[in-house]
Amino acid sequence: MRRARTWLPGLLLVAPSIVAIGVFVYGMLGWNFRLAMTDKHDEVSEGTFVGLDNFVGIWDQPRWHLSVDHAIMFTVVFVLGALVLGWFLAFLMEKGIRGEGTFRAIYLFPMAISFVATGIVWRWLMNSGMGERAVGLNRLFDAIGLPQWQWFRDPDWGMAAMALPAIWQMSGYVMALFLAGFRGVPEELREAARVDGCGEWGVYRHVVLPLLRPVTLSALIILGHISLKVFDLIVAVSGKQIITDVPAVFMWVAVFDSHDPAKGATIASYIVLSVAIFVIPYLIWSVRKERRS
Repeated sequence: MRRARTWLPGLLLVAPSIVAIGVFVYGMLGWNFRLAMTDKHDEVSEGTFVGLDNFVGIWDQPRWHLSVDHAIMFTVVFVLGALVLGWFLAFLMEKGIRGEGTFRAIYLFPMAISFVATGIVWRWLMNSGMGERAVGLNRLFDAIGLPQWQWFRDPDWGMAAMALPAIWQMSGYVMALFLAGFRGVPEELREAARVDGCGEWGVYRHVVLPLLRPVTLSALIILGHISLKVFDLIVAVSGKQIITDVPAVFMWVAVFDSHDPAKGATIASYIVLSVAIFVIPYLIWSVRKERRS
């Protein structure tokens, strides 16, 4: 009874959350995977178990390959762009510029906006109209003598352009992570490196940047899982077009337009697995780090 008094109150406190997560997160994931292993390709049939047939068969569809390629391009451009821009902004802020609080609030403000609102604004900014029909960035480029672009309607680089709104929205958050990492580096280590003959860039290369690896890994995980399941930004900017198709949009079309629950569940399962590739190694690394400490 004495032992129960130490852990039972805490267990009772978190029990509702555990039950809710078990049912509405892991229970729904299990139901989705079960549906993906059936031949329920319409809304009226019961569906029978077919194993991994849907997971294998979807790779025979050209649209699936196209959506995966788009997701990879979007992820690479978005993650690298947000990391580089966020690190650069944090580097500037770390130098102690005047009005730091104001700039920090300005950089973080886009994160408070939903992807839908961001997409609506950037749909106008990235309008592909040219010449007299140009608006947004193309009108600006025309005024300063730069070439106009098709932006997200470009068949080769459309998904790279689609990543620009996401970079704009999330780079402030990455800046906050890196800024906290910069401020967490002890000044004694920097001074010791300067005494040993390191210049300012040498201090960052040999002292500061190695200590920022956990921050970089955290930012990479967060940005990676956001990009792999992106949906609302794509739909808000371009709608359900093939030229900007990603797995989440393809899933929506399969379930609500084509009325194919099994295919939609299969695509959703692949999205979950792709996110797990990012998240699970990070969780393992975090647990091992806590045990070592």
